[in-house]
Amino acid sequence: MEFHHVPILLESVLDQLMIHPDGVYMDGTVGGAGHSSEILKRLDENGRLICLDQDRTAVETARERLTAISDRASVVKTNYVNFDTVLDDLGVDRVDGILLDLGVSSYQLDNGERGFSYRMDAPLDMRMDQDNPETARDIVNNYSEDDLTRILREYGEEPFARQIARSICRSREEKEITTTFELNELIRSSIPARARRNGGHPSKQTFQALRIALNRELQVLEDSIDRMIGRLSSGGRLCIITFHSLEDRIVKQAMKRAEHPCICPPDFPVCVCGKVSQGRVVTRKPILPDPEEQEDNPRSKSAKLRVFEKK
Repeated sequence: MEFHHVPILLESVLDQLMIHPDGVYMDGTVGGAGHSSEILKRLDENGRLICLDQDRTAVETARERLTAISDRASVVKTNYVNFDTVLDDLGVDRVDGILLDLGVSSYQLDNGERGFSYRMDAPLDMRMDQDNPETARDIVNNYSEDDLTRILREYGEEPFARQIARSICRSREEKEITTTFELNELIRSSIPARARRNGGHPSKQTFQALRIALNRELQVLEDSIDRMIGRLSSGGRLCIITFHSLEDRIVKQAMKRAEHPCICPPDFPVCVCGKVSQGRVVTRKPILPDPEEQEDNPRSKSAKLRVFEKK
C-alpha cells in the first residue's frame, strides 16, 4: 500500500520553525514526508534538510518525494536518537530547527501486516524498524507476568494490567499467541463487562503499551531532547508533536528543565550549581489542532505541539 501521511498541525509547525531559506533543518521522524516536503519548498539553494526515520518504507517514500522537489534533502534510515552521529557524518555542527512528530504513523496503523492495529487481524509485529529482531509477539510470549503487568501499567495506564498479563501467561502455556485478534480476545475476556461497556476499545491501552515498550519510544525521547537542544543554533527551535500524556509529560518537563536548569535550594540568595538556561519555552500551553483539522483528520485530536527556542 502507498505510504499515506497527513501532516498534523502543518501550518503551526511551519510558523513555529520560523524557516530561513538558507537554514539547516532536521525532521527526525520524516514518515511520508508531509512536513518535510513543505519545509523543503521554503529552502533556497543554500538551505539544507536532514530527514531521519527508522521505518524502511518511510525512508524509501521520503527519498522519492523529496527528490522530486529539491536536491537539498538528505534522508537517512536510523532512529532519531542517533541524530548526533548523522549530523557529524554530514559535517553539520548546528541546525536551525528540529521537528519530531511522534507516535505511530497512519500508514503503519492502516497497513494490517505491520500488526499495529487492534482492528485488523494480523501477526503480532508492531516494529517501527523492520530490522529489529524482536517483535510484539516475543514480548507477549516470553516476558514474565510481572514484566507484562509493569509494561501495561506504565506505558498503557491500563487499570486491568494484572488481569490481562495473567490471562496472557495462562493462554501461552497451551498455545503461542501469534495474532492481534488472539490478543484482542484475551484482553476482552480479562476486563469486566461493565468496564468494556463504559470505555473505548478494550485493546487500545494494551496495544499502545506493547508498541511503546517494543520500540523504546519513551526512552528514546528522554535520551534525545537535551542533546537536540544542544545542537540548535542561537534562535533555533525544537518542535515536538505528541499524541498521549506520557510523551507530552516528558517533553514538557525536559523543556522546562532546559529553560530553568538551576537545582539550588529556593532559599539560596544566588545560584551556585552553575547550570545555565539553554533558552525559553515558546509554548506555555501546547498548540492544538483547530476544530476543522480535528474534523478532517480525527487522528489529530490528541496531538499537542510544544516548542523550545535556543538562546
